[in-house]
Amino acid sequence: MENPAHRRSRTLCDFAFKMQIYEASIQYHLVRLGDEQPLETPDKVVRYMEGAFLDCPVQESFYVICLNQKSRPLSRTRITLGTLTSTLAHPREIFRVAILASAAKIIVVHQHPSGDPSPSAADHHVTKLLYEAGKIMQIDLVDHVVIGTKEDDPTGQGYFSFRSAGLLGGAA
Repeated sequence: MENPAHRRSRTLCDFAFKMQIYEASIQYHLVRLGDEQPLETPDKVVRYMEGAFLDCPVQESFYVICLNQKSRPLSRTRITLGTLTSTLAHPREIFRVAILASAAKIIVVHQHPSGDPSPSAADHHVTKLLYEAGKIMQIDLVDHVVIGTKEDDPTGQGYFSFRSAGLLGGAA
């Protein structure tokens, strides 16, 4: 006859080696009411992102804006919250959101708490990765916008657009 304590121990041991399986889901939070205009320029992207960085102004936040075929926003999702000077962003996390939202295109946006929106070497690198991944996934990277402040931006714009600078298309 088997000892019940031994059976319980074996069951707990078996449980420890079971695989955990997760289910992905989408949660929607209303950001604005009304008919959103297509996000076709960096100025419109910056206006669309107003208020997004207020909860953590001294940490870099990296967002993806999912767009439909007509460049109208479907969602904006914070992918990561970083430190004062950096944040991690990887294509797998960004495109997971885009796929779940059935996005045709994406724009990625993050802010520099220093106020200077000049892109770092890491910003150039992640833009190139996202552009290449987007080509494979057939979800276009429309732009990568880095938001700062007009006062701290050497150009006085308050943002940097990779598309406007001609740095999309794998060039960096």
